[in-house]
Amino acid sequence: KVRFSTTFQSLDDADLIIEAEFEDMAVKKEVLGRLEAVMRRDAVLTTNTSYLDINEMVAGLDRPQNVLGLHFFSPAHVMKLLEIVKADKTAPDVLATGVAVGKALRKIAVVCGVCDGFIGNRIMARYRAQCEFMLEEGALPQDIDGALEAYGFPMGPFAVQDLAGLDISWARRKRLAPMRSPNERYVPVADQLCERGRFGQKTGKGWYLYVNGKRQPDPEVEALILAHSAARGITRRTIGPEEIQERVLATMVNEGTKIVAEGIAPRPLDVDVVLMNGYGYPAWRGGPMHEADRIGLPTILKVLKPMQGRDGPGFVASQLLIEIAAEGGSLAQLNTRG
Repeated sequence: KVRFSTTFQSLDDADLIIEAEFEDMAVKKEVLGRLEAVMRRDAVLTTNTSYLDINEMVAGLDRPQNVLGLHFFSPAHVMKLLEIVKADKTAPDVLATGVAVGKALRKIAVVCGVCDGFIGNRIMARYRAQCEFMLEEGALPQDIDGALEAYGFPMGPFAVQDLAGLDISWARRKRLAPMRSPNERYVPVADQLCERGRFGQKTGKGWYLYVNGKRQPDPEVEALILAHSAARGITRRTIGPEEIQERVLATMVNEGTKIVAEGIAPRPLDVDVVLMNGYGYPAWRGGPMHEADRIGLPTILKVLKPMQGRDGPGFVASQLLIEIAAEGGSLAQLNTRG
């Protein structure tokens, strides 16, 4: 039975509530507080946040142990992945309820810890940054998208951003700007597109131009990228598909290994499940962590080596990755824990 209401009080008999406000910490905290005030003491309260710190979000609640994250992927009725986010104070039975809900909804559920972006969006933030570095160095959006579609992704990162709306990630970048390290390499081209009202398909312009619904390269974007490279004193060069693919894979594996080392993801296979089922990583490759084992961890570290000095602290090689490679081991050996 489906009921519709516009009042918080109507939720006083709910077993589980999913909050899905937009990504603003103040708004989230206010809504969770209002929900806790009317819900049953044994009810489970969840948030669909994609990035925000759930520990901070629940800090003012009387029953933080009743709260966890249920990060559905858009469109939620189609996408199978569900990140179940366990906050520091989430009670075991509440976490079990989240897992049971995921199973009942026939989702592919992965339990993870709290960090900015959890598993998937944290990795994808690094992935997109590395792609933007390649724009700065000599590639164009269609070069990168074409190389990654040839690798097996259904869409490249710039086409995906246009589809989702550039204003969504822009809001996150503005939120994180005060905390950005001055040592972090940052490419502002996406910000410049947003400042021009280019938010993707919905506005007819983003990284690409859309004419009668068809995507095509935009000379205005190319000129903006070239001007940015010139302003930074960068001599542009040709970046081929193989280098694009190698740098993206190494970036994903490195960040994925850090996530495992921090305990955000229990195992490398959880990273693979998230990337394949939520972000279009080609399933026939088995996920980036599996692919890294296949081609060899020393090869991944070789690709990462020039990134460490060039791309800032976020691209320093994972110590866990270095140790496993030195031992001649594999990331798969970590799948037997937890």
